[in-house]
Amino acid sequence: MSAIYLDHAATTPLLPAAREAMLEGFARWANPSSPHAPGRAARAALEEARARVKAALGWRGEVIFTSGASEALALAITRSAAPLAAVSAVEHEAVLRWAGDALRLAVDSAGRVLLDAALGGLFAVQHVNNETGLIQPLDEIATAVREGGGVLLADCAQSAGKIALPDADLIAISAHKFGGPIGTGALLVRDWALLRPTGGQERGYRGGTENLPGAVAMAAALEAGRDWLVMAARLRAALDAGIIAAGGEVVAAEASRLATIAGYRMPGRSANAQLIRFDGMGFAVSAGSACSSGSLKASPVLTAMGHPHAGEVIRVSIGRETTQYEIDAFLAAWREIGG
Repeated sequence: MSAIYLDHAATTPLLPAAREAMLEGFARWANPSSPHAPGRAARAALEEARARVKAALGWRGEVIFTSGASEALALAITRSAAPLAAVSAVEHEAVLRWAGDALRLAVDSAGRVLLDAALGGLFAVQHVNNETGLIQPLDEIATAVREGGGVLLADCAQSAGKIALPDADLIAISAHKFGGPIGTGALLVRDWALLRPTGGQERGYRGGTENLPGAVAMAAALEAGRDWLVMAARLRAALDAGIIAAGGEVVAAEASRLATIAGYRMPGRSANAQLIRFDGMGFAVSAGSACSSGSLKASPVLTAMGHPHAGEVIRVSIGRETTQYEIDAFLAAWREIGG
């Protein structure tokens, strides 16, 4: 049979509207920073895309276009006017690689950050976990951080374009997670004073020729709407129920989770063994994030949660294209492997 793709949290197909916008962007090949007429036309298109991204996300602050969420996070951490004070223990590697000696915020068994009060500095907390789908209560965390005089950076790679943005000061997004092109993202900035400029393009906060095709394609993807998430929630609910009925475990089952991501444990079967079997049966799923799924180590996220069987958990993630047939087929394969 043809492959059934259930790894949309890693990347999801480029939407037709985004592809069309990108092709139109390639036709405007002039450098947006050039002062001549073609350059000014490209600049106008770029600024229009910036305004469209802000409108689609309901963001009133500023937007710096980047090559993706990883660059946006690095830019926020390394250029922040406030030094990095703390990161949650379940952050993506894109944050942890810059964390240094910053405090690791502990989490409960569902992966929720435990933070009653905070001191000053920059706090990095993921909005939606890329392995379990858990939605952090960032509005509550933002209150605690600001009461301590701090600044909140939110990794919204998995949530942007799907649910409302959190009340954060800096937000990283990635276009290819919601139907835009790979290699395009943005850092949303509430106030320019939060960052130290270094010169170059993007109003002095990022060097390099602006990616106009990527920017207009990202705007088009965000404007495609979220109606499909209603069906995604139904499919994930059916998947959860089927996994439990087959003797499996849903990670963070009682917590608030994004409809498109779930972690499932198959008792007695290692995650790597499961991936091999599922791949051989024509299913694309993962163990942990795409950045670390090639590792034989247990997921740091699940380990931080204190999960006793972290090595038996895989991730299944749903996209716009996912159907009930595909969910049913996956559950049948799960029962065969787990039986």
